[in-house]
Parts: sequence; C-alpha cells; structure tokens
Amino acid sequence: MQPIPANGYSIYFNENGYDQLNKTISENNYSSIFILTDEHTNEFCLPILLPNLATEISIEIIEIEAGEGIKNITTCSELWSILSDLGADRKSVLINLGGGVVTDIGGFIASTFKRGIDFINIPTTLLGMVDASIGGKNGVDLGNLKNQIGTINVPKLLVIDSLFLETLSQQEMKSGLAEMLKHGLIYDKLYWMQFLNLSDIGFANFDTLIYRSIEIKNEIVKQDPTENGIRKALNFGHTLGHAIESHFLETKNALLHGEAIAIGMILESYIAKEKNLLPNDEYIEIKTVIKSIYKEHLFSETDINLIIDLLIHDKKNEYGKVQFALIEKIGKSILNQSVENELIRSSFNDYKS
Repeated sequence: MQPIPANGYSIYFNENGYDQLNKTISENNYSSIFILTDEHTNEFCLPILLPNLATEISIEIIEIEAGEGIKNITTCSELWSILSDLGADRKSVLINLGGGVVTDIGGFIASTFKRGIDFINIPTTLLGMVDASIGGKNGVDLGNLKNQIGTINVPKLLVIDSLFLETLSQQEMKSGLAEMLKHGLIYDKLYWMQFLNLSDIGFANFDTLIYRSIEIKNEIVKQDPTENGIRKALNFGHTLGHAIESHFLETKNALLHGEAIAIGMILESYIAKEKNLLPNDEYIEIKTVIKSIYKEHLFSETDINLIIDLLIHDKKNEYGKVQFALIEKIGKSILNQSVENELIRSSFNDYKS
C-alpha cells in the first residue's frame, strides 16, 4: 500500500510503516523515546512494536488505564509529571500506541509538554486507524463532555498496522466500523455500498476498505485543517452521537464511541429526511443497514431530555445555536443545519420503531 500524504506528515502502512518509523527516529536524532500505552496495548500490542524498533536510543514505557474515563486533565497532569521526572526534554519523542483515547490524550500531552515535542501515532484499534489518529485533533474530556479541551497539531508520522486488529473484540471492531460507514455516507456512495452485505467482506478486503476510509478523511481534512468548512461534514452522526455517549458515559449503559455514533447517524438521517434533504428510500436503507449491525439501545423520556440538554455544549455550536452536519443524499453532506428540539424528539421516536 502506498503512503498517503497528509498535512505536514504522511501515513504509512504495515511493514513500510516500521521502516519509516525507524528512519524518522534516526533522522531526527531524538534524545529519548517514550511509548504511551494503556493496560491492554501494553500486554498485546507492545510485543508487536518493540521488535520492529531498530534504535539504540533509550526507551521508556508509560502505561495508563484503558477507557474513556481517564481522558481528562487529571491524567494529563500525571503524565506531564512522569515525563518530567523521567528526564524528557524538547528533543524527546512520544509514540502513542493505542486506540483513540491513547492517541487523543497522547497527542495533547506531546503538544503541550515543554510547549510541544514530536509525537508519532500508532493506532491499534479500527476506530483509531480510520478516525481518531487522523487529522491532528488531540484532546481530553471535561467531566462527561467529550473533547472540550484540546489542540489541533499533527503527528510526525502515522503508522497503520492491521495486525493489531487481531487483538480486538467484535464489539471494538464494530465501533470502528461506524466511522467507516460515516465516510461513505458523507463522501462516497460507492464506498458505502460495499458495506451493504458485510458477510461478503473478507479480512483480506478489509485492508483495502481501511485504506479508502483513511483516504476519505484525509482528503476532507487537507481541504479544511481547522474545521471552518467541509471538515464539519465529519461530524455527521456526532452531534447527537456525542451527546448520547456523554449521557451514558459513567453508567452501566455506557456505549463505545462508534455505537453512539451509529445511533446518531440514524437519528440525524431521519432529521435530514424530515427537512426534505434526504430521500425516504435512502433513509430506510441507512436505518436498515445500521440496525442490522448494531443492537438497539433503549432511551427513556428522561434520557432524551438530558441528551437534548447536552447539545448546548457541542463544539460546533455558533452564537448559541446547535449546528448539525447532515446529508442530502448518500455520499453528499450539507453543513450548518439548525434543528428544532421537537424534530430531535421525533427522531428518537422513529429510532424506536
């Protein structure tokens, strides 16, 4: 697979990725290497990475707990202290080995430690590969509000190794799949159509699908790095999806990111249909495909009210108004759409049907 050039860095795949990783480390003459992992990637993914690192530079492993619950400023403060105590300087490099939580918080730590050190992302989950590690967004949550504190700052290098996917559960794979479905819905109808029958997709084909998903997100981000225009399209399903994820974050009904986004895409497709943007037959197709992959989640009236209340904190809001990125047909997005609360309530009622 050919490397994909991004804004200020490149994305390399599988064996070529490790060759480029070693070249990057050698050419930049780093003083020390720090590898950020969580408890799972330390056990299952670090043994894959370390034999591929050809360097005499000292390496320190830093492990954090797994899960969205640690993606906060308290963890950042602990990590900044650990880097300082271990002698990290401005010529150190941080390698983020993990899913979206690790690359999000790792990129933020590197961007702010000593006013910024280099970092390299090696995502180990499908969600991290096709979404979280691409585009330069780094950050942490503020309480249960998603990604409220952060930076836009690109890695020195991004390495995609599909071998890491063998360490994932089916639930984690489905979480990442939601972002791939989104890329088709907002940008490429032919790509979306490849997911209409998942039983036809073999693991060998999956590398190609991952590659195209990364291409789509990268093509959008390159046009609009700071999210003033077309990059907002990537938020399809996320306005309600993030609110759903935040609402259930610290409950027994907590959802993975992609599970919440899958629901959000159904709800926001319904909203697009009701606003006479999306044809009804395409809405039915979207709802049918997504519901065939993800189990239905139950929402009480109280849940719905609290989720709507959370929308005021959405990062896309402007002048106090909630702004949705919707689709007007499969493969084409439409931005900056205002939506009344009653239409949002109707979308939840339709989701239940």
